[in-house]
Amino acid sequence: MTELLTQAKENLSFILMCILIVVALSLLSKFAEKFFPQKRSVTPARRITIIAICSTIAMVLHVLDFPLLFLAPGFYKLDFSELPVLLCGFYLGPSAAVTCEGVKVLLKLLVKGTSTAFVGDFANFVVGCSFVIPATIWYHIHKSKHSAVIGLILGTLSMAVLGSAFNAIYLLPKFSQLFELPLDAIIAMGSEIHGSIHSVPTFVLLCVAPLNVVKGVMVSVLTMLLYKKVARPLFGIRS
Repeated sequence: MTELLTQAKENLSFILMCILIVVALSLLSKFAEKFFPQKRSVTPARRITIIAICSTIAMVLHVLDFPLLFLAPGFYKLDFSELPVLLCGFYLGPSAAVTCEGVKVLLKLLVKGTSTAFVGDFANFVVGCSFVIPATIWYHIHKSKHSAVIGLILGTLSMAVLGSAFNAIYLLPKFSQLFELPLDAIIAMGSEIHGSIHSVPTFVLLCVAPLNVVKGVMVSVLTMLLYKKVARPLFGIRS
């Protein structure tokens, strides 16, 4: 905990930027819920309980991340933590999904700390939100199995596009700055996997985007397979 607080003080400006983006995503998801044709009535206690359960499961899955070295350098990890976040969001809405995503990252920091000066943890939150927010918004507007599939496709595309853009514009330069690692060195790591990589745009196009697509597809398939079988008995979900 002491080491975590020390790192937080050293990267205060980055953390303030993180807070602003977290607030913006929370407000966006809450605003979207005003346009839902139907809203599920859930007591505050039940809402907190579901978010807590999903966040805890998501944290465990987040800790069990692993690299796909044939797609991207080792500091990019694949995990299935968005699966319980999506279950939470499909039941309670996008604002609950964003909360679940945030609590997941906070729990991971408390349990495991950070090895990326918070950059990787912040990236996981933002990229995860770019997946679950579109998916849950679309589902709650149309409320059907077919709309859930379309929402997951939209979420995967959103994560591929927005996640890649966010990496190129902000995260990779910030990672380079915090670790005093030249961008050219990061690009060189990508070149070892894909010879066509020679710049930040080609890096995110050939490494980051494919990894996000793979994650989106795998998590989407698992969500469709497990929503009825696991979420209903575990969380008391009836629809």
